[in-house]
Amino acid sequence: MDSKEPSIEKLTVNINEEIHVRASLEATFAALLEQIGPSHEFEAGKPLPMKIEARPGGRWFRDLGDDNGHCWGHVQSIKKPTLLEISGPLMMSYPTVSSIQYRLSEVDGGTLIKFHHMAFGLLQENHKAGFAPIWKHIVGSVKARAEATRS
Repeated sequence: MDSKEPSIEKLTVNINEEIHVRASLEATFAALLEQIGPSHEFEAGKPLPMKIEARPGGRWFRDLGDDNGHCWGHVQSIKKPTLLEISGPLMMSYPTVSSIQYRLSEVDGGTLIKFHHMAFGLLQENHKAGFAPIWKHIVGSVKARAEATRS
């Protein structure tokens, strides 16, 4: 292998998170759609409203109005309230593809979210470094939103 060619580690992302939510499957799934949709933010206090068309083939995109925006991905698979898979480039405007998976299951005391993000492509280091904290924030916000509906 030519030393100038990127290694597989430089070309991939593989993130897994598990989070327990003290809310029902339905409330947690609704909170997920809200959080990655109109209430989406990259980090606390920095809104980046998105739209999610929660159906197979539906778009996940940032709508800037007047038919302007950014397509981050498409719903690859959905089974309400236990599965949401999205594939696409996310915020990256270069050759890459991501697969995001949220699997929700009922557990004692609420819901378990198993989150998985895999990406492959010419990934920029700043994006690779930012993914884990972004996803941790988003899944944590889903938890807070779902648990708040219990009150």
